[in-house]
Amino acid sequence: MTVAVAVAVATTTTCVTRKHNSPRARARLGLGLGLGPRHFRGLDKKLQQQSQSQSQSQIQSQSQSQSPLGIIPSKGKGKKASRSPCCCSSSSSSSSSSSSSESSSSSSSSSSGGLTYAGAGVDIEAGTELVRRIQAMNPRGDIGGFGGLFPIGHDRFLVAGTDGVGTKLKLAFDMDAHDTIGVDLVAMSVNDIITLGAKPLFFLDYFATSKLDVDKAEQVVRGIVKGCEESDCVLLGGETAEMPGFYGEGEYDLSGFAVGMVHKDDVINGKGISPGDKLVGLPSSGVHSNGYSLARKVLKVSGLDLDSPFPGGDGEGDPTVGEVLLRPTKLYVKDLLKVHGKIKVKGAVHVTGGGFYDNIPRVLPGGLGVRIYSGSWEVLPVFKWMQSVGSIADEEMFRTFNMGIGFIMVVSADDAEKALDECESACIIGEVVQEEGVSFVTT
Repeated sequence: MTVAVAVAVATTTTCVTRKHNSPRARARLGLGLGLGPRHFRGLDKKLQQQSQSQSQSQIQSQSQSQSPLGIIPSKGKGKKASRSPCCCSSSSSSSSSSSSSESSSSSSSSSSGGLTYAGAGVDIEAGTELVRRIQAMNPRGDIGGFGGLFPIGHDRFLVAGTDGVGTKLKLAFDMDAHDTIGVDLVAMSVNDIITLGAKPLFFLDYFATSKLDVDKAEQVVRGIVKGCEESDCVLLGGETAEMPGFYGEGEYDLSGFAVGMVHKDDVINGKGISPGDKLVGLPSSGVHSNGYSLARKVLKVSGLDLDSPFPGGDGEGDPTVGEVLLRPTKLYVKDLLKVHGKIKVKGAVHVTGGGFYDNIPRVLPGGLGVRIYSGSWEVLPVFKWMQSVGSIADEEMFRTFNMGIGFIMVVSADDAEKALDECESACIIGEVVQEEGVSFVTT
């Protein structure tokens, strides 16, 4: 009830309240998020060990046998209940319950000589170790889901999530384009919390810079406001931190925090998922906010610059390379809530850092996996271009990027067509099977 009142008040005002971030307030927030009930099954240690011990050379040998731009007809073991940790180079996470938008493969290089995410500077193993330590020191919380639940009485839960936009900020700096990066910031958090069935209520932002450029910051906040409006939530507050000498000239960092609400009967927890259920994929708008350390490496190798025409076009006019890479993350709030209001969504996946291999298994009960239908959707031109230029292995692509599918809903076979009717351009991209891992098949 308190939350509802707070949102109502915020809606009637035009002022965005910003406050200082005290250590005491941060401690209260962290403790509160850790008290929620266990909304996903506990961490399966055996499967986690299997995932961690899987030979990267096996992955590479599977990948290099495939032709570029193909889809891997191999099986991968995804991490079970472990959120991909923060490893991006331009933003640092202060929350243990969320990953950066840039976590992916741990291989340092491809045996075929192609680019890899690890080779671009992202060390997934170090991040995984940090998450393991956080889990050990925080037994009261269930770290590992896309968001955290907190009971507020009357069979309702608050759902909270936090994220940033990673090194996509570097492109915004280079292009001096700051009006859409705020949309990315909102999308990365609200798309996470809706995977639990929550309706977003409000959003908080953190904007940090060495010297405040008011006009530039205004552009960023305009994007945040737009993202909130499109998500039917309120920008309730935030913090602007000016820290001389801490960031490069003209640069800044962003973090976002979303809070929503869900009734216990509407919580999406994956428990009812069974073999034969279908995966309904919702198209992405582009790279979204994941894998930009690798994407920027590809750009460097290509010899193009951000103002160059995108090679061959991308089906949406004649954009530049920069415009394609900076295209804002798609918001899935309205699609998910509309479908979940009419049929039962058993599981939901925001395809972020870790791609298909690490994100889909996070919502599945033990013993189950998925079979992805190769060719059931169109892989976006930007991914084909990056793979071709960087000679990136198929598995690396599907473990780093969304590949054109930004969100996935798991529904019963009987409800699959109904879900398609509710979402424009949605398609059935796979099914749940009685075998762990993520595999690809030609249909």
